[in-house]
Amino acid sequence: MLIPASNEADLIGGCLAALAASRWDDDAPVRVIVVANGCTDRTADAARALSADFAARGWELLVIERRQGGKLAALNAGDARLDAPIRVYLDADVVVEPALLAQLRTVLSCDQPRYASGRVRMTAQSWISRAYARIYRQVPFMTQGVPGCGVFAVNAAGRARWGAFPEVISDDTYVRLQFTPDERIGVPAGYQWPVVEGLRNLINVRRRQDTGVREIATRYPDIMKNEGKAKLTLPQKLKLAAKAPISFTIYTAIITSARITINKNNTWHRGR
Repeated sequence: MLIPASNEADLIGGCLAALAASRWDDDAPVRVIVVANGCTDRTADAARALSADFAARGWELLVIERRQGGKLAALNAGDARLDAPIRVYLDADVVVEPALLAQLRTVLSCDQPRYASGRVRMTAQSWISRAYARIYRQVPFMTQGVPGCGVFAVNAAGRARWGAFPEVISDDTYVRLQFTPDERIGVPAGYQWPVVEGLRNLINVRRRQDTGVREIATRYPDIMKNEGKAKLTLPQKLKLAAKAPISFTIYTAIITSARITINKNNTWHRGR
């Protein structure tokens, strides 16, 4: 398991505690790697504080500190230290349900290339972020596919589909599109995935998401054939608007604002 983390001292503990409490076949070796990249806080120390919890399971927790930031470089640094038939990639702010890892392991224990993830449970604090999430969780991309936002996993044959992680904005999109829709498996167990807080942050992150997808389409057009993403139809929009008019208006305003503005730089926008 690999977790890139940049200034996540307040959240990495919850992420790791959930992993340490997960169901698994304890006869199988597990290595959890946290790559603290460009941190100016106590992310690495907060991660190491959970070492005893993993040791009690017979698992290894390895914390790698890198002076330079950059998620893709962190993924490559961690990947170089992993030697496992199943690789789970997590964001440091997600909290997995106890059954998720075991279910991922079950569906990925095969010789055919496979990608897997669980059910996304969006969380939000501010009213505007809750309104956005209320609609976002109902769009076809989230309900009909295997989006892998925050958590995705591959088996050995799947990991062989690409080499080092390239410098792209959307690493999860890049990995997901290495697989056809039939090769992407969703499992029933889920995980908590926090939505950024506040209007400006929501627009910034949505803009970055859209820019990331466009970048993949430009640089790696061959894998776009694997998208298979259903669009939100007019009848579906009308239904959502009738059911939750305020939330739908907010959601629409955010995605529209993201599309008509220009992202002048590709820095990561956060709302915490």
